[in-house]
Amino acid sequence: MQQLDWIVLSVTLIFIVSYGVYKTKGSADVQDYILGNKETPWWTVGLSVMATQASAITFLSTPGQAYHDGMGFVQFYFGLPIAMVVISMTFIPIYHRLKVYTAYEYLEQRFDLKTRSFTAVLFLIQRGLGTGLTIYAPSIILSAVLGWNLTMLNIIIGVLVIIYTYTGGTKAVNVTQKQQMFIIMSGMFITFFLILHLLPNDMTFSNALHIAGANDKMNILDFSFDPENKYTVWSGITGGFFLMLSYFGTDQSQVGRYLSGKSDKESQMGLIMNGFLKVPMQFFILLTGVMVFVFFQFNPVPLHFNPVNQGAIE
Repeated sequence: MQQLDWIVLSVTLIFIVSYGVYKTKGSADVQDYILGNKETPWWTVGLSVMATQASAITFLSTPGQAYHDGMGFVQFYFGLPIAMVVISMTFIPIYHRLKVYTAYEYLEQRFDLKTRSFTAVLFLIQRGLGTGLTIYAPSIILSAVLGWNLTMLNIIIGVLVIIYTYTGGTKAVNVTQKQQMFIIMSGMFITFFLILHLLPNDMTFSNALHIAGANDKMNILDFSFDPENKYTVWSGITGGFFLMLSYFGTDQSQVGRYLSGKSDKESQMGLIMNGFLKVPMQFFILLTGVMVFVFFQFNPVPLHFNPVNQGAIE
């Protein structure tokens, strides 16, 4: 880690936490805390929905998956745009008409308190575990780069997140996730173009794609019905559709994002935005992983990618 790296890391973390606290400055009541006083514009809804699903795990693991298996994983998201349309036409009007704070409040009105409590407990357990993994993933990277204790990093990152989410609620999450998405995608673009720049001088992007294709990394579409194939167009449309329908339609981590929209239309536009941008975003993340594969066709693959381990070996 150079001095510039420390400056970028410190300024980013301090800015996100401070900005979240400053922009929200606490919440006046329950509606303000949970629904952001229903003042969120559609584009913030869309970015927040995307950032909630595309956690650090997505940006850390997906390029590695493309490095190993190629671009086929993008088919998994083909059902997402269809699910966004269905949710916009059915779920959102119901939620807004009933003026619910959570997806599980609707279940109480539809069934009873026991059903609401049971599903809410399931959500808390599932989301607690998921959030733990989301914090754990970047902690592993920082621990490897900085040589710091992994448990300590988990605590530090967890505390930083708690500070602005506790003080500002949904509104704080919405406003900070815009900055997080900008930083993450900027880093991904910089990485992509750095890889292209570091390829041999006579290697064009088109040549790199040919090399990736020769190694079966560019098999994007698979229309076969072979059950042995993990990712196909058909499994992506059907399985992806029902998975995204359940996740975006009933998981409070997503429902809370679009319930904070100014109106039905704003919430619907935010989800449709997610449907349009999610597949291209995943395609680009996977393509970055494929370019890493091409890069290492011209450069020696290190025994250890972890610099701390490399230092210990030396």
